[in-house]
Amino acid sequence: MTKVGILHIIARMNIGGPALHVAQLLDRLDQENFEPKLVSGHTTFTEGDMTDLADKYDLDFYLFQYFGPKLSLWKDMYTFARLWRFMLDMSPMIVHTHTAKAGALGRVAAKMANVPIIVHTFHGHVFSGYWGKGVSKIVILVERLLARLSTVILTVSDSVRDELINHNIAPAEKIRVMSLGLDLSIYKNCSIKRGQLRDELSLTKDWPIVGNIGRLVPIKNHHYFIKSAHQMLQDGFEGYFVIVGDGILEPKLRKLVDALGIEDSVLFTGWRRDLDIIYADIDVLVNTSLNEGTPFAIIEAMAARIPIVATEVGGVPDMIQHEHTGFLVPTDDTNVLSDTIRIALEVDDYIVDNAQKYVIDNHSVDGMIDNAMYLYNNLLGDHTDVV
Repeated sequence: MTKVGILHIIARMNIGGPALHVAQLLDRLDQENFEPKLVSGHTTFTEGDMTDLADKYDLDFYLFQYFGPKLSLWKDMYTFARLWRFMLDMSPMIVHTHTAKAGALGRVAAKMANVPIIVHTFHGHVFSGYWGKGVSKIVILVERLLARLSTVILTVSDSVRDELINHNIAPAEKIRVMSLGLDLSIYKNCSIKRGQLRDELSLTKDWPIVGNIGRLVPIKNHHYFIKSAHQMLQDGFEGYFVIVGDGILEPKLRKLVDALGIEDSVLFTGWRRDLDIIYADIDVLVNTSLNEGTPFAIIEAMAARIPIVATEVGGVPDMIQHEHTGFLVPTDDTNVLSDTIRIALEVDDYIVDNAQKYVIDNHSVDGMIDNAMYLYNNLLGDHTDVV
């Protein structure tokens, strides 16, 4: 039996949920019936690089030199031509794109290469929080046009699907939800590593640690986290605030911490791949984003039984029911955020039990693979004339 060629395209394998999602999906895809390949561009020096996942999962991986997140007319045209040529040579039945740049270049190239099935996943969206209103309107218009080239559009949560429908990106029947999945076993058992982070950072043993994990970029709203930390410390809180990640805002965020005089209590760790050690020691995870799809850090922390305090944006409310599986806060009220962190530090087992059960039931890697296989087989069934 001839295997079905499937090409996944992502703009870059930077540290974050989309790269891990794609790698684990291709790793566990039915290799007897599918022949998956992955194309990606280079990461920038501030993003953290996860291209090593291609080796870890033994993926058929192709790194395109000029493929990246920033707009560049000649580089994008060159990348588009390479993608089109690659598809002509490979003749995939399915092209599945991830992230905005890959979705634009990949879907147009797939259409021109006469690929029968074109799928795009919105891991979030860039309609708000990234640019001004004028650019956002252009982005929405472009996504509407690209949606016409797509056989199906996937979102990672019900809320993101609703937002796409509200922006008239595509008809509701064309947009489906496919929840992200992770191998959660390492996080479920991470408590055995408790104390390692405290020892590494020389932290007082009995003081709580409030963590924030993510890229240091404007959309993640770290200023909000730091200002709330300052307020709590001014009010006499004895504890630490650990920021895990890297990005273009790191120098400015460090200057803010220094200006507020809280450099002994707010610590930057840079990128970490050993997140199980982080989760083993933090007492609350705070997500302050202005826009999100399905944050992997929240999935991981819920599996690790860490209380969550998160801004009520994007797909976050699909995961967190306030005072049931975590706590939701606005994006700009330091009093509310500070008070909620204090509440989360005293939370009982009821909330973390509910949170862990939720992610195990809804965000396991096996469930994600089952859903992906069901989708691909259904789409192929509608194209039996070319299979």
